[in-house]
Amino acid sequence: MASRLITYLDSIRARDPAPHSRAEVLTYPGVWALGWHRIAHRLYRRRLFLLARIVNHFARATTAIDIHPGATIGRNFFIDHGFVVIGETAHIGDDVTIYQCVTLGGTSPDNGIAGKRHPTLADGVIIGSGAQVLGPITVGRRARVGANAVVTRDVPEGATMVGIPARATTVDGGIAPPTRFVPYGTPCSEMFDPATQKVELLRCELETMRKRLDALLEEQRGAEGDDEQYRA
Repeated sequence: MASRLITYLDSIRARDPAPHSRAEVLTYPGVWALGWHRIAHRLYRRRLFLLARIVNHFARATTAIDIHPGATIGRNFFIDHGFVVIGETAHIGDDVTIYQCVTLGGTSPDNGIAGKRHPTLADGVIIGSGAQVLGPITVGRRARVGANAVVTRDVPEGATMVGIPARATTVDGGIAPPTRFVPYGTPCSEMFDPATQKVELLRCELETMRKRLDALLEEQRGAEGDDEQYRA
C-alpha cells in the first residue's frame, strides 16, 4: 500500500515541476479527489448508490472536482488543479493527465438510453485545460488534446487535437510524439484565436439546430401524411 502511494506521488512529481516533496503533492485537490473516488467507486460497485453519492458530493465540495462514482479510473491518474467533471461511464487508463476545467461528458442525456455515454481515455493521454471530450468516444494511447478543444470523435493513437471541433495537428519537430512529457496537452508555441473558436462553436450549435429542425419538419410531414391517409 505504501509503495503504491509512493509510486503514485512520484508519477505526479514527474509531470509537475511545482512540488518540492511528496508531502506537498498530498495537498493537491486532485490527489484527494481520486482517493475519495476510490472509496465511492467501491461502494458503487456494491450497489450502495446513495452512500457512493454522499462520498462523491463531499469530495466535490472539498476539491471542486466531480467524479461520478461509476467512472472507472486506472493507475497514476493526475488531475492538475480543479473544476473537472467526469461522467458515470467514463473509462480512464493508466498514467492519464487532466488539467483544470476539463469535462469528460456524455451526449443526449434526454433520450433516457442507458449504457456507454462517456469517453474512454487510453493510457498516457493528456487533456489540456478547458477541453471538452464528449460522448462514448475513444482517445487513443498517448494522444493529446489541446486547451479549450472540443472532441466529439475518436482520436487516433498519438494524435494531437486542437480547435473546435477538434482536429489533428502536427507538433513541434514533426508529427512524431515527443519522448518527454509535454505539459498542458500541446507545446506552448501552439496559438489559438478565441474569436475563431467562438465562431466555430456557434457554427456547431447552428448545425445542431438545423438537424433538429429538419427532424421536426420530417416528423410533422409524416404526421400530416398519416392524417391524409386516415381521412381517405
